[in-house]
Amino acid sequence: MKKVGIVMGSDSDLAVVEKAINTLDEYDVDYEVRILSAHRTPVEAAEFARGARSRGVGVIIAAAGMAAHLAGAMAANTTLPVIGIPVRSKNFDGLDALLSTVQMPSGIPVATVAVDGAANAAILAVQILAVSDAELATKLETARAIAADKVREKDAVVVAKYNKA
Repeated sequence: MKKVGIVMGSDSDLAVVEKAINTLDEYDVDYEVRILSAHRTPVEAAEFARGARSRGVGVIIAAAGMAAHLAGAMAANTTLPVIGIPVRSKNFDGLDALLSTVQMPSGIPVATVAVDGAANAAILAVQILAVSDAELATKLETARAIAADKVREKDAVVVAKYNKA
C-alpha cells in the first residue's frame, strides 16, 4: 500500500494536521510527517515533493496558513496528487489561506478542502489510494454505511418524538 506524505508549514499547524493523522490511523494508512516551509526551507520542500514517489508516497497532504504556498510548492515539484489544507489564522480567519491554496495555475492542480479540514483531506487521500487498493475501498464503504446508520437512528428518534399521527 502507498503511504501519504504530510507536510505542514509550521509546528503551529500541528493541531490541525493531527486530525488527518488520526484519520489515516483509523484506516491503517502509513504516512510520513514533516515541517517544511515553502518560504523558509524551499530547497527541502522541493526535495520532499520530488522524492515522494520513490519513498512510496501516493498522495501528499500540505497544510499551511496565511500565504499558504506550501501545497502549490508541493504540486509544482511532483505529479502526485496534492491535497491542500488551508489553516485558519487570526488575521483573515483562514480566508487568505483558502484563496492561496485553491487558486492554482492551469496544469498545477491542488485539491483543496475546507479551512482546517484535515479529516476530509485524509479521507480524500484514502479515496485516492483506494482507486488501486480494494481493501481500502472496502474500509471506506464500511465507514459510509456506519455513518448512514447513525443518521437513520437519529432520524427514527426525531420521527418518533415529533411526528404525531
